[in-house]
Amino acid sequence: MPTPDRATPTRAIPARAIAAWVLYDWAYGAFSTVVTTFVFATYFTQKIAVDPATGASQWAGMQAAAGVAIALLSVPLGAVADRGGRQRVILAVASAVMALCTLALWFARPSPGYALMTLLLAGVATTAFEVATVFYNAMLPGLVPPHRIGRLSMLAWGAGYAGGLTCLALCLVVLVFPDPPHFGLDRAAAEPVRATALLAGGWLLAFGWPVCVFVPEAARRAPWHRAVREGLSELRAVLRAAWTDAALRGFLIARLLYMDGLTTLFAFGGIYAAGQFGLSATEVLIFGIGLNVAAGMGALGFAFVEDRIGARTTVLVALVALAGLGTALLLIHDRTAFWVLGHAVGLFVGPAQAASRSLMARMAPATARGAYFGLFALSGRVTGFLGPLALSLATAAFASQRAGMAVIVLLLAGGAVLLAAVPSPAREAGAAGQ
Repeated sequence: MPTPDRATPTRAIPARAIAAWVLYDWAYGAFSTVVTTFVFATYFTQKIAVDPATGASQWAGMQAAAGVAIALLSVPLGAVADRGGRQRVILAVASAVMALCTLALWFARPSPGYALMTLLLAGVATTAFEVATVFYNAMLPGLVPPHRIGRLSMLAWGAGYAGGLTCLALCLVVLVFPDPPHFGLDRAAAEPVRATALLAGGWLLAFGWPVCVFVPEAARRAPWHRAVREGLSELRAVLRAAWTDAALRGFLIARLLYMDGLTTLFAFGGIYAAGQFGLSATEVLIFGIGLNVAAGMGALGFAFVEDRIGARTTVLVALVALAGLGTALLLIHDRTAFWVLGHAVGLFVGPAQAASRSLMARMAPATARGAYFGLFALSGRVTGFLGPLALSLATAAFASQRAGMAVIVLLLAGGAVLLAAVPSPAREAGAAGQ
């Protein structure tokens, strides 16, 4: 099994390396915001698929298939990179695949004949996105001392929200909203919407490359054949550790629950807003943007708190707040109260996610960070279908959207209960308060 030593940087890390690492969060935020959340997912269901219901089902199936691919690739590739000293190489390849597939979505015309191509491109891009984050996240502990990990993670997470929203704003203002469209784009062929893929893909390339150049490798490069052989050996040890290490196992299971809750919240929050509070499509878009702004502000605000109280405590605070605010949202009927409480939810979404990353950074041995962050990616994806499934079953059983949304509160609360039983890592306990 890898040594439990949580090594800290042994040499000064140039400021440009830290800036490049943060900039990557700014870069890949464009993919999450433009492709998977606000623009292209909606375009697929409404304009490419045979009908919206079929489109939603196909898009969900693509996400599930991507989850399987991520499960199969993330941990083994992480282990190989740990032994081969090729985190930057694999990160660069995955980022390039993500960007190129995003750019290729320009060819997704508004016709059912383009549905399969669109699903394949989006699925490969989503898989590459998650694989890239494995190696990106694994770089975090090597950039700063333990008592600064939380601050850097939160700042980068806030930059990710800011980058994604900036790219989205440019897409809407420059491409989607103008009538007539700029650049001679043909609205009848949905070219203004399709061009958002070009902007998002270009955004990834423009801001994502520095991390692959300026952040130093954590391990000495080894031949591929040796890296694969030793990586597979490490993989067995890491999987054994995940099963026998009660703290690691408890954290990954807890994250599995609360990430299912957060994923379901973002997937169905707009539907709930429209159904229970009568928000129009435009209002739902505005609400979603506001939610992301609040999440970014929350991450930036907690950047100066997490390293003092600890990553585990930060996640717990965020989950308790999310469960409490979620319960309140199920009980109210006033639109104004919904807007206020809904944006308050956003303030704790970013901290819950960013502090989870820094908690994993503190738990991962220095010699196996890639493999451990592969497990981290796996815990955020492997049961991603359970939240939406439970929500749909509860909604149907009680004929109530509020009953369905209660599933999210239960997932968040369940994750908090399990995490409360997980001890803080020794590295975090020593670093807190410094």
